[in-house]
Amino acid sequence: MTFNTDQIQYIANRKLLVEHDALPLMVCGVAGVSGYNAFQQLRKKYGDTVFGQRPTRNWPLSGEGIIGADLEDPIAFAKVLKDRNIKTVLNCAGTCALKACELDPDMAQRVNVFCIENLLKTLEGTDIRLVHLSIDLVYSGTGDGGHVETDETDPVTVYGKTMVEAEQLILSTRPDACILRISLPMGISFNGHAGAIDWIASRFKKNKPATLYFDEVRTPTYCECLNETIEDVVVSEMRGLYHCGGTRKLSLYQIAQIVNRVGGYDPDLLIGCPRIDAGPIPPRAGNVTMNSDRLAEAIGRKPFLPWPLKNEQVPDSTDWHYQRVGDFGSEDRVFSELYLRPIT
Repeated sequence: MTFNTDQIQYIANRKLLVEHDALPLMVCGVAGVSGYNAFQQLRKKYGDTVFGQRPTRNWPLSGEGIIGADLEDPIAFAKVLKDRNIKTVLNCAGTCALKACELDPDMAQRVNVFCIENLLKTLEGTDIRLVHLSIDLVYSGTGDGGHVETDETDPVTVYGKTMVEAEQLILSTRPDACILRISLPMGISFNGHAGAIDWIASRFKKNKPATLYFDEVRTPTYCECLNETIEDVVVSEMRGLYHCGGTRKLSLYQIAQIVNRVGGYDPDLLIGCPRIDAGPIPPRAGNVTMNSDRLAEAIGRKPFLPWPLKNEQVPDSTDWHYQRVGDFGSEDRVFSELYLRPIT
């Protein structure tokens, strides 16, 4: 199955959550890339029936529909949900800071596991639909990738281990919930440095080198595609685990090559190395690519356009980003072609 422009527009214009009485909806964790983009897109589409949760301490993140509330306090958060008659919770909350989690495992446990325990307590006895976003880094990536849902998890990081623990809590406590294991969500972030593109581009903009790995391989997705897939999942009867990765398998080095060339940055700033050279903290996973066929079958369509959309933007060599003849990159192109899904 392939997408054409009419299909894309149709998917974007569907009013699934209205038709299936899934609103009001609360997006937990709007400080991260997946949560921020989901909130922005769904709020634009469904108006004041979509809310976003952020920790009370993160006061700079404000705006219509954004609520300061702490998942550590299930009684207070239960009141937030009740007062707004929430029917769906999309949980994107957690910390994905690999090094910080390694250096402070207690913090990782508190944010990624304890908060899930409290969220589950909050939802206990309600029929609120729960969709939770997990991550591909529940795998070590020591094999050839293409993971399916029945593969045994074997994370190499504290972050990955806490995400596995959160998955198990949800599966055992709320079996009607649906867990989507995502990869790298490619979209804008609130603070300008939370996402993969953010960090890579910020280094190049400052004329600083960026070191990425040849053998850490992911399946990135445009956030717009991810958000539309989430809508399909919310209104379905899907439960349990589903892989939610994109169709292109790209190493972190290749992703940085794409950002470098599309942005027109200095190619000498990009440095590649094997992940074994990353240093002991944090340890890096390898090929954690996922097979999302089960998800596509469940929602009745292929959910993701390739990232990046244009085949000519896919590196075919380690020096691909040096090839600039007639290729005029810019920061505007990074925004319109990499952060956002191009419609051509």
